[in-house]
Amino acid sequence: MGSSKSDLRSTIYPEPVDHFDQLPDPVLLLIFNKIGDVKTLGRCCGVCSRFHSLVPQVDNVVVRVDCVISDDDASSSSSSSSSSSAASSDKSRHPISSLFRLVFLGLVKPFQSLTQLISISSRRCTASSSLVDDDFEQNSVTHHSPTQVLKNFDEIKLLRIELPSGELGIDEGALLKWRADFGSTLDNCVILGASSVIQPVSIGNTTDLVEEQCGSGNGSNSNNLGDGNGEIDNGSIPESFYTNGGLKLRVVWTISSLIAASARHYLLQPIIAEHKKLESLVLTDVDGQGVLCMNREQLEELRVKPLSASSASKRTMVPALNMRLWYAPHLELPDGTVLKGATLVAIRPSEQPKKEVVGPDGNWVAAAFEEPYGTAARMLVKRRTYCLEMNSF
Repeated sequence: MGSSKSDLRSTIYPEPVDHFDQLPDPVLLLIFNKIGDVKTLGRCCGVCSRFHSLVPQVDNVVVRVDCVISDDDASSSSSSSSSSSAASSDKSRHPISSLFRLVFLGLVKPFQSLTQLISISSRRCTASSSLVDDDFEQNSVTHHSPTQVLKNFDEIKLLRIELPSGELGIDEGALLKWRADFGSTLDNCVILGASSVIQPVSIGNTTDLVEEQCGSGNGSNSNNLGDGNGEIDNGSIPESFYTNGGLKLRVVWTISSLIAASARHYLLQPIIAEHKKLESLVLTDVDGQGVLCMNREQLEELRVKPLSASSASKRTMVPALNMRLWYAPHLELPDGTVLKGATLVAIRPSEQPKKEVVGPDGNWVAAAFEEPYGTAARMLVKRRTYCLEMNSF
């Protein structure tokens, strides 16, 4: 009798079906790979034991850094005890050495701070704490490095880390973007800058004119507009570029971008060493200011050939460089965007053979940037090229 009642109850009130349980593991992994975000995956880990066992097998992960905090804040308790000894050692250094230390530390500090990022409150992710950190402290905001966050992922092949902002301060309205490729050291770096950007209001005959000029130029003069100061653009750098601080500003942009890239590269060492299956690693920022990229061959190179590090500033040493620079006082793009003082710098180590801008794989300089800035790079490389050299630092 009791059995018949049970059967009747199950007929009237059937057990709910969990359709996720009917999905095979490869399909669930495909879904998790589409999610990518490490925090969301951490929450998925707490849903059920099956999810908890599958999430560490995800091979496409995105780490979004919410906030960068200073190492000084994290170690305030120990800083006071070491301040006196640090001060005495600073006094023994040459004044010029101290000046350079301050400059480099000021630029590199945001990257040192990347080793600690604010994770969400433990109250909100108790279920995912075992994935993110076994020692998650209750009722507090805790700090986790990307290495700690990723430690339980075993199959990562594609990794993208996003900083909350670009680390290089530039004047309002100015443009500065860079992309660097690294192996055990710098492979190449491309920098695009402009003193100001004028967004298009309307697109008409002006756009057609610019496209015609770019397509019919002879390589030395792809845009015959003046620089706004009465000087005619003949494809060469105008005299005012050397006298009004334009050259000095570009040197600062170049050195700052190289320091930023080398500092990011330095901090990626433990992640690369721990995740042997990595095939692609990108470290970028939400502002899109800088992008560091490493492919499978470059990652393997770093594992077998230790990098040369600058112990004073916690960054990878930058080798001696050959640089090519292109400049246009006024560059109007096909979409109507105008770059004032547009500057493009292509950088490669001196020990590497010269690489043409347009090779069998296309224009590697222009490929460094998304549109419309890829078009700007293609227009700039048609102009007169200036070659420079820089010593290792």
